[in-house]
Amino acid sequence: MPAFDYVCVDAAGKKIRGVLEADSVRVLRQQLRERGLMPVEIRQAAEQQRGGMALPFLGRQHIGAWDLALLTRQLATLVQAAIPLEESLRALARQAGKPQVQSVLTAVRAKILEGYTLAQSLAEFPGAFPELYRATVHAGEQSGHLDLVLQQLADYTESRYETRKKIQHALIYPALLTSMSVLIIVALMTWVVPDIVRVFDNSHHQLPLLTRALIATSAVFRHGIGYMVAAVLLMIYLLRRALRQPALRLRYHQFLLKLPLIGGLIRDASTARMAATLSILSQSGVPLVEGLKICVEVMGNLCLKNALRAAALAVSEGGSLARALDQSGQFPPMMVQMIASGEQTGELESMLHRAASMQDRELASLITTLVGLFEPLMLLMMAGVVLIIVLAIMLPIVSMNNLVHG
Repeated sequence: MPAFDYVCVDAAGKKIRGVLEADSVRVLRQQLRERGLMPVEIRQAAEQQRGGMALPFLGRQHIGAWDLALLTRQLATLVQAAIPLEESLRALARQAGKPQVQSVLTAVRAKILEGYTLAQSLAEFPGAFPELYRATVHAGEQSGHLDLVLQQLADYTESRYETRKKIQHALIYPALLTSMSVLIIVALMTWVVPDIVRVFDNSHHQLPLLTRALIATSAVFRHGIGYMVAAVLLMIYLLRRALRQPALRLRYHQFLLKLPLIGGLIRDASTARMAATLSILSQSGVPLVEGLKICVEVMGNLCLKNALRAAALAVSEGGSLARALDQSGQFPPMMVQMIASGEQTGELESMLHRAASMQDRELASLITTLVGLFEPLMLLMMAGVVLIIVLAIMLPIVSMNNLVHG
């Protein structure tokens, strides 16, 4: 029975949105009218995802990280309780608080009722379920241990969500501090400095170079702030267009990896994601080569992506994963050593999990270091700006005072 998204208007004129199952649009309209609702728009839920299209009233059909982790845990619990998959999805759809989540779950259930597997049903919604998620579910269905695989997948999605939230929370304070610093500097140069230096307009003495530079900079801020903002936006736009070219994008990603602290942050985040992804895929029964190909897609940096793609090719030809990663020179030596130990002892899955945990700890430590350094650096920058403004104002006053007493 297909699922439909609908928009209706009740007797009070209030819009109501939801998802229902019905044999056809005509039957659904009749059901809605029996409830005292006037249908405004009805579309089949499964049609929204194909080709990346989405209904205007639902926005992009995307499930957030927390919603995905929550429904995965709930689905794993229901499947472990021997509740049929179709009934489990119906229960999850009914209690879903967000229309887009309810729509996706109802459409997935409709595909299962048509005879498709869960993995095939999820594949209809790539925007909601990543490739890693679908491959893991497919491996669970093939091995007959879907409940255990879903539990592992729930642990993984929850862990990824917690890591992302920690990073976001750690970056809130630096972002606020940076924004406030920029606003204070702009306010000083636009409104405060012009009023202070106006006293020197009638002076016939040559002003110091620092004072003249401050006056010129203030004039630029006061009369050209709009052009400056437009120039910055134009530069961002041109940079994004330039990065669409693979060669320039590769050079840019190489440059990022060479930056102190920032390069380590990118490397630790990417390798931790790779190790965690490959660990859960291996535990779910996905072949190593196929798992590496999936991991290539979750890597954000092109240099690391190319290195992992080359490693996957070497493994497919019978080579060692640790040796392939080591030859690339892009992966942390400790992680490579742990993978080599896992290959030798036959415990690659557990070693990948340990490597991912180790990289997560290093990532958290690096973020803490960056945040700790950022605050004093911003304070020093603000102190430097204020010092320059004070010197630019005091130098002509001291010069005039010397001339008067001279």
